[in-house]
Amino acid sequence: MLKYLSKRLVHSTFTVIIVTFLIFILLRQLPTSGYFTRNDYERLNESQRELYLEEIGVKGNVFSQYIKFIGNALTGNLGESITVSPKSPIGGIIREKAGYSIAFGLTGVALSILMGVVLGTLMAQYKDTFIDHVGTFYVVFVRSVPNLIYLFMIQIFVTKWLNLPTQFVQADPRTWMLPVFSIAIVSSANYAIWIRRFMVDEKSKDYVKFNISKGIGDTQNFYGHIFRNAVTPIAQKIPTEILLTIAGFLVVENLYGIPGMGRLLITAIQRQDNNLVQVLVLIFSILGVLGILLGDILMTVLDPRIKLSKGD
Repeated sequence: MLKYLSKRLVHSTFTVIIVTFLIFILLRQLPTSGYFTRNDYERLNESQRELYLEEIGVKGNVFSQYIKFIGNALTGNLGESITVSPKSPIGGIIREKAGYSIAFGLTGVALSILMGVVLGTLMAQYKDTFIDHVGTFYVVFVRSVPNLIYLFMIQIFVTKWLNLPTQFVQADPRTWMLPVFSIAIVSSANYAIWIRRFMVDEKSKDYVKFNISKGIGDTQNFYGHIFRNAVTPIAQKIPTEILLTIAGFLVVENLYGIPGMGRLLITAIQRQDNNLVQVLVLIFSILGVLGILLGDILMTVLDPRIKLSKGD
């Protein structure tokens, strides 16, 4: 286990470094005019502009700048925003935005797991029936249609039917419902189709036939054995889903005007706030690889038959 974890941590570290370094390079290929207001751009001469760009880390040796960025990040110094909130510490900006993403994200993930597991279980239990066909249509629709389309339709029509505001208002709990539901829809279809697949596969295993021969009832066999074994592979995805709630949900947060991390990333890219984009990409990368690692560990906890060491 320790050998496996050490190897995965090394691989994960290299992944984070590669991703963040590529973003670091690409950001410096953008036009530099976006870092100036029109008055400042006209007021400063070329040498003054170059000096300013070097000060904010847009110009200069990219390798030394990246090493400095990582070194500062390891000590907790995330730098200051350039254009989104000039001179404001990025740590404070992220703390303010992360609360919204975590609140909506965790609630949405919990609902998506519930919806997906219930739907997938019913689809497997009543395979090739009306319930299975309806569930399959839902899964295919959600996975094939771009989520921006059906989420936008939900926002337009459901808010009208329920007489709800179309934008998030912190003081109005009603405006929390549709964003959470929208977040849940995106992931629930994946949970449903995987639960169905694993449960259908488990139903054909020898241990199920052995249980039937011992006189174990269909309900006990289905929920006590098949369901339990089918849920284990799904559990691998849960840590990643939970951790990435901090990163926010880009489409949902922008549709409903939620001031979370996802919306912050889009705003930072639009305004060419390199410092803020770099920090956000670093955070998102770490959360992603950490979620995958925790997912592997969770599988071994839920199923003792799974071992992470090479020999086993």
